[in-house]
Amino acid sequence: MTFAAPRLISAFVVAIATTLAGCSAYQPAPRAFNEAALQPYRLDSGDRLRVNVFDQAGLTNTYTIDQAGYVAFPLVGQVAARGKTVSQLEAGIAQQLRKGFLKNPDVTIEIDRYRPVFVMGEVGRPGQYSYVAGMTAQNAIAIAGGFTSRANQRDVDVTRKINANVMTGRIIISAPVIAGDTIYVRERFF
Repeated sequence: MTFAAPRLISAFVVAIATTLAGCSAYQPAPRAFNEAALQPYRLDSGDRLRVNVFDQAGLTNTYTIDQAGYVAFPLVGQVAARGKTVSQLEAGIAQQLRKGFLKNPDVTIEIDRYRPVFVMGEVGRPGQYSYVAGMTAQNAIAIAGGFTSRANQRDVDVTRKINANVMTGRIIISAPVIAGDTIYVRERFF
């Protein structure tokens, strides 16, 4: 019995140290993380685009960016879309169409449907939800059924892809999120 007490105390100390180390593992989101929400929207797989080529009904249609990051466009084939802005993709498709297909193509693109956000952790209905331009973490949590009774309601952890790098940072719930983000609502300790 005399040996059990020191082991129990040391196990308790290890458990507390591990918990505190876990709390300090996440730092506030890095600057690039926050700036990504302010930059022009970057296309990625899962985005659905409405492409309009003026006076070319056969080319005007809705196209989805595939898993490899390309749009399969008539006449020109695969066009790289991942990481580009809408205006960059418009210019890219127009440039491809000028190569022997159309003399002066006028291409406009609108985002028909953004890729989803994912909400996990202490929410009523964790899962995948449609992104809406201007969405905040709080909006996404509300769509996912709101906080559970055990949820930390001050800030959330967000995993975001920035320039092919996956980063995780802690943000306040009123901060904006972008399409493709994974929002994790942690359990509060007390």
